[in-house]
Amino acid sequence: MKLDYIRLENFRNISSLEFYPNDRVNIIYGDNAQGKTNLLESIWLLTGSRSFRGSRDADFIPFSGGIARIEGNFSRDGLNREVTICIGEQKKVALGGVKQPSAASLIGEFYAVVFSPDHLSFIKDGPSARRRFLDQAVSQLMPRYSRYLMEYNRALQQRASLLKDAAYHAALLDSLAVWDETLARLGSAVVHARIGYLKRLSALAQEFYRGISGKKEQISLSYLGAPDQQECEISRAKLEELLLERLKASRGEDLKTGFTSVGPHRDDLEILINSVSARQYGSQGQQRSAVLALKLAECEMIAQVTGEQPVVLLDDVMSELDSGRREYLLNRLTGRQVFITCCDAGYFKTLKNGLVVQMENGNLQARQCIENIFSDSKD
Repeated sequence: MKLDYIRLENFRNISSLEFYPNDRVNIIYGDNAQGKTNLLESIWLLTGSRSFRGSRDADFIPFSGGIARIEGNFSRDGLNREVTICIGEQKKVALGGVKQPSAASLIGEFYAVVFSPDHLSFIKDGPSARRRFLDQAVSQLMPRYSRYLMEYNRALQQRASLLKDAAYHAALLDSLAVWDETLARLGSAVVHARIGYLKRLSALAQEFYRGISGKKEQISLSYLGAPDQQECEISRAKLEELLLERLKASRGEDLKTGFTSVGPHRDDLEILINSVSARQYGSQGQQRSAVLALKLAECEMIAQVTGEQPVVLLDDVMSELDSGRREYLLNRLTGRQVFITCCDAGYFKTLKNGLVVQMENGNLQARQCIENIFSDSKD
């Protein structure tokens, strides 16, 4: 899979831009706040997922107003596909010239994996960051998963409203049983998909982590939720039964607090290095190695399931890694189309067959072959 072309209009600080990337490595360099990450973000939006920066649609539109527009053309399975995303008061999406009901309709069409500084720190952050990693990764391989998740979150909000109202209107308590069943049904679908994905991801991540650590350390992943959810073979029906029991057991506490205390919105991904918590006891280097292993495993997972190599987006992560981890990462990304943002293109003196693009004030200033730009290097 590769991105052949992207055109932006009125997207963040980019007023107008056209880019025909290289099939292999594309380095976008320049000072901070010039628009490098904005370009990567626009590419990521072609996946149909939400911004990896947590941005809202309104954030894509400049202060001057107007409509933000993204046009992309990508190749997969030997075919070209065109995507158009227009963001104004409403978001309009088209695939191959056909209007789509929402951006989520694009999920499963264009595959990409993004590495960002936020990802490098998500092990030491709270559970929500790790849940977000799982949800984005699962959605690309199982488009219906995003629907389960959306419906679950909607039901969660409805139950929260009912919990608050029931404190003043006891007659509403009978309605909680209906929402408990709905949450158990949808929540079990979410958890079952997460566990199934994690089972395959874990084996791949273990191999990558052994490579990064020189076979000196081991990583293991487990899903933290209801009792017995760690068992990958557990059925969705059993998960639904377990979750319903937990919702009933926590109802008294939930009525006091006004929110649902159990379910996939509270679960976590536990990462162990040599059988101890990477979050609590892992060094910064170990934590970053673990994230790299997870992300590389995500790339490999997409390739194995879909037969397509995902486009890889590296947003200013090279400066955060030591030379050993940089080299390992780049060596494992061969055979894929890669976009890298950085302030210093000197990290890539040894790369060949790529393109260097300078970003300044939302404009692409120059483009040269990597092998040419570094041909006079003494290194």
